[in-house]
Amino acid sequence: MRIIVIGASGHIGKVVADTLSDRGHEVLRASRTGEWPVDITDPESVRALFTQTGTVDAVIVAAGKVPFKHVTELNRDDYLAAFVSKALPQIALVGVAFEHVRDGGSITLTTGVLAREPIATGAAGAAANGAVESFVITAAAEAPRGIRLNVVSPDVLENSPGSHALFAGHRPVTDDEVGRAYTLAVEGIGSGQVLKV
Repeated sequence: MRIIVIGASGHIGKVVADTLSDRGHEVLRASRTGEWPVDITDPESVRALFTQTGTVDAVIVAAGKVPFKHVTELNRDDYLAAFVSKALPQIALVGVAFEHVRDGGSITLTTGVLAREPIATGAAGAAANGAVESFVITAAAEAPRGIRLNVVSPDVLENSPGSHALFAGHRPVTDDEVGRAYTLAVEGIGSGQVLKV
């Protein structure tokens, strides 16, 4: 398969790109500064990426950030920043990807454990993740041409030890577990699923 991985220079994106490449897929590694440049917060940049890549079998998005602050310190701008950086770009990208993914292909978005497990300072991230997951569940039912739409929701990553203190009591997930979840999203048959890792 020919697969675009957006955010391929990040912790999750690199693992996903390497896993799928090792499985024999042609992986186009897209990021702000990579071989296939893209800024998912800029609609024109997203369109330019798909114009350059042409038709693909699958698209994976593993990009976006959110502010971490105590809920009493979060303000409207913080929630807006989480939505504009993580939720809205992924949601909007799906519409463009529908035009460039082959019949029966797949699109996979990325959220995280904050949509289902609370941590201190995680409210903005929880709101953004929840928006993406709710969108996928409904939008998958209307996806055209048999295109499958899923989301992978990993817990804190073993390869990101700097984040472990925020996720007290959580079991960090391994690169292998992350890679398997995205492989299932791309090579499996499910749609409208939140794949929890």
